[in-house]
Amino acid sequence: MSVPSPVRRLAAAHWPLPAVCALFLLMGALTLDDYGISPDESGQRAIGRAALDSLAGGGEHALAQLRHPSNRYYGAVFEAPLALLERALGPDDPRAVFLARRLLTHLLFLAGGVACYLLVLRMFNSKLLALGAMVLFLLHPRLHAHSFFNSKDIPFLAMFMVSLFLTHRAFQRNTLAAFLLCGAGVGLLVNLRIMGLVLFAAVFALRALDLLTADGPEERKRILLTGGALALAATLTFYVALPALWTDPVGQFAEMIRALHSQPPSTVNLFRGEWLYSPNGPPLDYVPVWIAITTPPATLLLALAGGVATAWRGLRQPRAALRNGPSRFNLLLLALPVVTVATVVVLEPNIYNGWRHVYFLYAPLLLLGVVGIRQLAAMRGRWMRAGVYALTGAAMAVTIVSMVRIHPHQSDYFTVLVDRTTPERLASRYGMDYWELSSRSVLGDILGAHPSGSLFLATDEDRNIKLLPATERERIAITRDFRSGAANFHDLFFRDLSRRCPASSLPGTYTARVYGSTVECLVDPVAWFGALRREALASEPLDRSRFDAYRVGNHIVYLRDGCSASTIGLRFWLRVHPADPADLPTHHREFPDHRGEYGFEKRDFDFARYGARIDGDCVVVAPLPDYAIARIRTGQFTPEYAGAALRAVADGKPLVRSRFDIHLDSAGRTLTYVRGDCSADDAAARFVLHVFPTDEDDLPDDRRRHGFDNFDFSLREYGARTDGGGCVAAVPLPAYSIARIRTGQFTASGERWAAEFAMPNGE
Repeated sequence: MSVPSPVRRLAAAHWPLPAVCALFLLMGALTLDDYGISPDESGQRAIGRAALDSLAGGGEHALAQLRHPSNRYYGAVFEAPLALLERALGPDDPRAVFLARRLLTHLLFLAGGVACYLLVLRMFNSKLLALGAMVLFLLHPRLHAHSFFNSKDIPFLAMFMVSLFLTHRAFQRNTLAAFLLCGAGVGLLVNLRIMGLVLFAAVFALRALDLLTADGPEERKRILLTGGALALAATLTFYVALPALWTDPVGQFAEMIRALHSQPPSTVNLFRGEWLYSPNGPPLDYVPVWIAITTPPATLLLALAGGVATAWRGLRQPRAALRNGPSRFNLLLLALPVVTVATVVVLEPNIYNGWRHVYFLYAPLLLLGVVGIRQLAAMRGRWMRAGVYALTGAAMAVTIVSMVRIHPHQSDYFTVLVDRTTPERLASRYGMDYWELSSRSVLGDILGAHPSGSLFLATDEDRNIKLLPATERERIAITRDFRSGAANFHDLFFRDLSRRCPASSLPGTYTARVYGSTVECLVDPVAWFGALRREALASEPLDRSRFDAYRVGNHIVYLRDGCSASTIGLRFWLRVHPADPADLPTHHREFPDHRGEYGFEKRDFDFARYGARIDGDCVVVAPLPDYAIARIRTGQFTPEYAGAALRAVADGKPLVRSRFDIHLDSAGRTLTYVRGDCSADDAAARFVLHVFPTDEDDLPDDRRRHGFDNFDFSLREYGARTDGGGCVAAVPLPAYSIARIRTGQFTASGERWAAEFAMPNGE
């Protein structure tokens, strides 16, 4: 296949451009799987799959997914091709799927760099400036890291730069074709994220300004024609690429606008040492501060110089600056960050995880930086120009060194503007590794330390295992929610702090402490469980029952010889009563069990999470808290428990009738959920249970900011499926007076049902 002649001419005339692209592409290929998989990736993939299903006649279910509150903020113009690629690769090789996704995301980031080159070349007719701008664009440490795993914010940033290029080209050429192309680009931008309306409004305002300053009716007619073409192309492109809007264009577009304000608040939003949960948006200085402390200082200083020069020229010659030309485009670049921050202040959207929601602002800031370079270089002749270029090159070198030094944690890059004395100090002030990407490094360390044999990993997430070759995946078994005695490791870290798995006190166990989660690495499970069994049998059991229970260190070890599948299928319940009730975590202190008992910590679990079956025998290891324990109650749930709860409410009138009927016991302390014809989906969906107290002072300290207590649960925690195909769950309520309750069920694809009701007599 021959290369088109325009491409050949471009490569020949601008040979450094393909050379830089090839260099960055090579770097990307070599580091492609060094970064972790973000938890948001599953949601983004769902958008792409739902869009394809909708186009293939998937009906209301596909549309409902696209219109879900967490999805309607994003279009499918980038995710749908990725989903098509996934289907072509097939589900058998998840590693190939994820590597292909991140390669295409990174390629789009490089395309944004190429657009930056072409735009600066148009602005200043300097290949050196254009190449420098492109390298600065690609060398932002955080953005470079995100270009591998963030298919939300990076495509939007890249398309924003492309749209700025098309905007400059359209106003410079002033042809119908150029404005049609610009409108199509802006339409795709708005499709990727509704925040693209900022640029759409700015471009349309510039065309309206041209109309006001036009000379004669012929020019006004041309401006109206091209402006209308721009609006039409943007609108059509936006709607054609967004199937969710096809059946209700106006109503669904209004929902997308409302989604700007209704993005869910984050649980990981640490800013200047304070956790932010405000429903009224971030503080006024949130976005500027985050940009300042995570963007290379040289780029910021150059952007400041360019912004001051642009503003000064606009104030000195306002009429000339507002006419179509270089000065007006520079004013547009200056206005975009100001307008965006003002929009954040007015609309109060929930911006969290640093400033990733407004990463697109780096495009106009970088271009203002190029304006700054040009202005400084023109001040004092060639020596000044050489000095500015040399300092800019030195700043690039410093950034490269920083990126290499902290690889693959560039997404946690901070500048000298913050206190980086120790990683702990930094992590106590600003949110870091909010997507727990460091688990990828931990996994690599584990595999490197144990190149052969089986591995038993106890972790909250197994996303990053999908990046491993099939031979490595096959030797890893996962058990979830396992915790050693010190239950809540929440060690914040930076760079490669605590990446290793140091040996713990238990045989064959390794603990990796990462931001937001603890990964227990249990190497050779047979040997590990076997050692614990031998240690347990050397002592007297705490109790002999269906499982004999032993205390080994800070664990309970359950043993049963000749363990059947029906026995291990039952759920274990474990209630720990401390010697001092003050040692209980806050959310456990006033939470009763189904017997009405208080003052314990609930640590129920499944065999699959804490146990192993070795030669037909069962060994289960349950971790205990590290406070002094007065007594322990334990056992296993059976279907008879659920059946008893079902019989207790069978003759009573439900408080609420919905997908599950909801009953309240006579004491007002237990909710029972009942469904006679319970499908596998009904049983698997997680329950929402939000309790609103009569007096908010009754809430634990960490819940008052929300206004309700959160007791979400699954069927296996508080219920079971009955022999007749029904489901029942009996959930204890807190002891304080309750005004109302909100409940329902949800899955990864959205809400299944919901109900809200006041408690009888306000209790």
